[in-house]
Amino acid sequence: MPMRFAAIADVHGNYLALEAVLADIRAQGIADIVNLGDMLSGPLDARRTIEILMTLDAVHVLGNHDRYLLDRPPEKMGSWDRPAHAQLNAAQLDWLREQPIIRVLRDQVFLCHATPEDDEIYWLDTVHPDGTVALSPLDRIEQFAQGITQSLILCAHTHLARAVRLRDGRLIVNPGSVGSPGYRDVHPFPHVVEAGTPHARYAILELVDGAWQVTFRHIAYDHEAMAALAHSNGQVELAHALATGWIG
Repeated sequence: MPMRFAAIADVHGNYLALEAVLADIRAQGIADIVNLGDMLSGPLDARRTIEILMTLDAVHVLGNHDRYLLDRPPEKMGSWDRPAHAQLNAAQLDWLREQPIIRVLRDQVFLCHATPEDDEIYWLDTVHPDGTVALSPLDRIEQFAQGITQSLILCAHTHLARAVRLRDGRLIVNPGSVGSPGYRDVHPFPHVVEAGTPHARYAILELVDGAWQVTFRHIAYDHEAMAALAHSNGQVELAHALATGWIG
């Protein structure tokens, strides 16, 4: 089979963004999809999102927020995970539980959510003590890639679309976030991540003459509807990010 496929990540319950991305993927003539996790958590619509994902003929891996839905009781969940968990039935949670943390696609593509050993560590970006989020030094990026033999490595988690070529020729790609263009976190230092526009993001990967090529896609959709839903569910900051691409 030709190696041309789409990579999606960090949907976070935004089913309208997911629908728009899937429509664009079909319009590009692409049949194969990989999903890098963090599918459902957030103040949006986890049930409609998982209903879409369960019908896809796609390769999935779990993200840290997917794990939070499975490894702790609702009273121990965070503000993004508890409302998502409440929308899911037992069969949907069982489907989520079946997905692995890492996978290898056709022996050539390594898939994980954050880093191979930890689903909460940023791979391509570093958070500095002053809250600045910046591209990591190449030495640090390559440390996480030790032992991975695949020529293409896909990760997610930061919601920032990036591609980094390692010195040995391997390519690491983060496709960006389908459904959440901004968020605030406190680990390892307080910081915000902002995409700058409200578009839904994904990537197309293609092996051409033995070399991987990446195309980043930014897709318009009814982001105002999702912003209104987040606002009605009490997440004003996320609502602003969905509406503008900025935390505030």
